[in-house]
Amino acid sequence: MNEKLKRRIELIRRFYFENKRMPTYSEIAGLFGWKSKNSVYRFIKKIQSLGIVEKDAKGRLIPEKIEMAVKVLGVVEAGFPSPAEEELLNTLSLDRWLIDNPSSTFMLKVSGDSMSGAGILPGDIVLVDRALTPKSGDIVIANVDGMWTIKYLKKKGGNFILEPANPEYKTIKPEKELAVGGIVTAVIRRYR
Repeated sequence: MNEKLKRRIELIRRFYFENKRMPTYSEIAGLFGWKSKNSVYRFIKKIQSLGIVEKDAKGRLIPEKIEMAVKVLGVVEAGFPSPAEEELLNTLSLDRWLIDNPSSTFMLKVSGDSMSGAGILPGDIVLVDRALTPKSGDIVIANVDGMWTIKYLKKKGGNFILEPANPEYKTIKPEKELAVGGIVTAVIRRYR
């Protein structure tokens, strides 16, 4: 990828993070100082072929690899204090680190404290992947008898049950149906 293309992709990336949406073709032309929408069309084809963007059914741009990389400055000791030196180890895109299957991953905001023992608290955001095959022990988003919940999926005998991570809640045994909507792959919590 040449420098000119990298700079243009960076302009798209900045627009995306500042505006919380992808630019229109007209806005891309404005960003690049182009008058021709045909040039924009060719540019979009190029970055589509690189897997940077996709298009939805209506032709709108969807980001695929439009992420911001965050610097990884080192390692911090969570046990006893130790001397730390700041050193740029690498950069890391949170999207790429947290999401393996972008097209099948979605986020949910947690309410309730039935999973507090697993470190999932009210107000947290969980990333859920629909593409993974659930197995006993996974934390899942499940529809049990018409109601959605987040719990551990456990196999008991020949049946699956949903187990909370808080002793104040009871294990859920489906009366009619249990359908897993996805597996929780990450928890995001903000402190400020």
